Amino acid sequence: MGVDYYNILKVDKNATEDDLKKAYRKLAMKWHPDKNPNNKKEAEARFKQISEAYAVLSDPQRRNVYDQLGEQGLKERPSPETESPSGFYPRSAEDIFAEFFGSSPLNFGSSGPGRSKRFPSDGGAGNGGFSGDLNSRTHSERANMPKKPPPVETKLPCSLEELYSGSTRKMKISRTVVDAYGREIKETEILSIEVKPGWKKGTKITFPDKGNQLINQLPADLVFVIDEKPHELFKRDGNDLIVNQKISLAEAIGGTSVNIKTLYKRSLSVPVKNIVSPGYELVVANEGMPITKEPGHRGDLRIIFEVKFPTKLTPEQRAALKRALGG
Repeated sequence: MGVDYYNILKVDKNATEDDLKKAYRKLAMKWHPDKNPNNKKEAEARFKQISEAYAVLSDPQRRNVYDQLGEQGLKERPSPETESPSGFYPRSAEDIFAEFFGSSPLNFGSSGPGRSKRFPSDGGAGNGGFSGDLNSRTHSERANMPKKPPPVETKLPCSLEELYSGSTRKMKISRTVVDAYGREIKETEILSIEVKPGWKKGTKITFPDKGNQLINQLPADLVFVIDEKPHELFKRDGNDLIVNQKISLAEAIGGTSVNIKTLYKRSLSVPVKNIVSPGYELVVANEGMPITKEPGHRGDLRIIFEVKFPTKLTPEQRAALKRALGG
């Protein structure tokens, strides 16, 4: 789609007109160049980009074209109200700002209500702002836009019980951010992570822009990666759970019943009717881990048996065993 206007305004695709106005007000005040004297180049680029995004998404016709055909569609299907080949409003970034805030509270040094002399290219309709050459402007802005560093990944160890039932984890993070005046400051925040039943090791939960931010860089994304803590009884294999069970030779031959305490604290009694040889595996259906993408379904519980052979037998026991086994 090219430029992602929804992401620029930090709104979702169902954003209402009020949502767009609130987002624009917040971001325009934050990134107006006169409020960022120590970071002018980045602020000017961000301010124009925010204004461009609002100009497109606040107009139902242009928003519809953008949703269907993307940025390229706006260039190829100009609106009848403007001669601009880009299809954008022939309004400058400062014009849009003035519509919201009137005479500027930031002392822009303007010659008219809310107008700033900061952008010589924003001279008037058909000549500046968004009605200029879209390709040269956007390429130039992208070249000067701050780069986004790679995501910061950190492990999130979870017990099998948490991954079976699901849980809510609260993570306190401390990070470096750049304030509106271009200074690096520390801030802390508590993030809430909803661990879903059945999540596997390696599952990633991404918090956009919650990583560190350095001067002249965008904030990194913060990614938590699910890790599984070892369990004293169960081992996980995909959606299945494996448990080792020791039984005596008499139980292996004569039959028995094994009791297993499940991850959800229920005692499960499993009858063993077949003769158990070393390494024998008994599968109990639907007693494994929840399957995230199939609510209501679970993997299997696999019981692997270890037969304990007697170390000593009396002559009488040997004879009796031999007779019983038909030897």
